[in-house]
Amino acid sequence: MEKPSVVYVRLRRRVVVPPGAVITLGQVARLVTERDRERRLRELPLHSVRPEDGSMVVIDMLQIVKAVHETLPGLTVETFGEPHVLVEIAPASSRQPRLILLVLAWLLLFFGSGMALMNFHADVNMPHVQSRITELITGRSERHPWLFQIPYSLGVGLGMLLFFNRLFRKRRSDDPNPLEVEMFTYQENVNHYIITEEYRKKHEEEEARDRGG
Repeated sequence: MEKPSVVYVRLRRRVVVPPGAVITLGQVARLVTERDRERRLRELPLHSVRPEDGSMVVIDMLQIVKAVHETLPGLTVETFGEPHVLVEIAPASSRQPRLILLVLAWLLLFFGSGMALMNFHADVNMPHVQSRITELITGRSERHPWLFQIPYSLGVGLGMLLFFNRLFRKRRSDDPNPLEVEMFTYQENVNHYIITEEYRKKHEEEEARDRGG
């Protein structure tokens, strides 16, 4: 009995290729089919990167289905996951971060967060609150309740470590911290915007070709 000619395709969300590269199906998708057919499809060219492409290119599923049918007309394409993949065009050599910029960013964040905490404590009159709590517990009024302020300061730092799910270089659990969730949401919104703009550009180019033809 003849086996059905089917290839299962799951597109990746985002890939990086160097300028001038030829984007192949194996770079942007995972394939499941017969071994010989998979090897051939992995080398199937989808797009040649041009200077006018800029830094981002969108490869959609319809483009892949068309290329597969032109190469193997009798092959059925079953798709899973995302209908498009975002291809970033960047040089192969990654740039090393500049030490001076890293130090300046660290100092800015350190002193900025410190000022934010101090301003918050000044707004809510935290010294008076701590003195009042100490008086209620000990029965004595102290202007500088060190026994309360020192554990409170240590607790603020420890609370930030627990909040961001970090203990020095180790994670407490596999759960993402709020900062990672916000960064993921931001990246998803950026990807959605870029994909929408790339589709708009493709539509305008197709309309221009139709009018020119």
